[in-house]
Amino acid sequence: MAIGPRRPLFYLSVLTGGFVLGGFLSALLRRFLPPGPAKEFFTWTVTPSVGPVHLDLLVLSVTLGPIGLDVSLLGLVGVLLAYLLARSLF
Repeated sequence: MAIGPRRPLFYLSVLTGGFVLGGFLSALLRRFLPPGPAKEFFTWTVTPSVGPVHLDLLVLSVTLGPIGLDVSLLGLVGVLLAYLLARSLF
């Protein structure tokens, strides 16, 4: 049981670890599952993106982007597993 509030770094590390774990699971299933509805369902991703963003400051001009994030069902499962693991450890 936690004493006091969690730090934002804790939540950021859980999210990062979960998305990495979910991406690994998604890549693994994409490689080893035979073509079919199960493969399509588990490896389907949504990619929201932002950009390009252009900033012009007379002396310096910077362009960032596009920046995207692949979110899949297994990515969300990875976040859930990472959260449960972190909650049980801390």
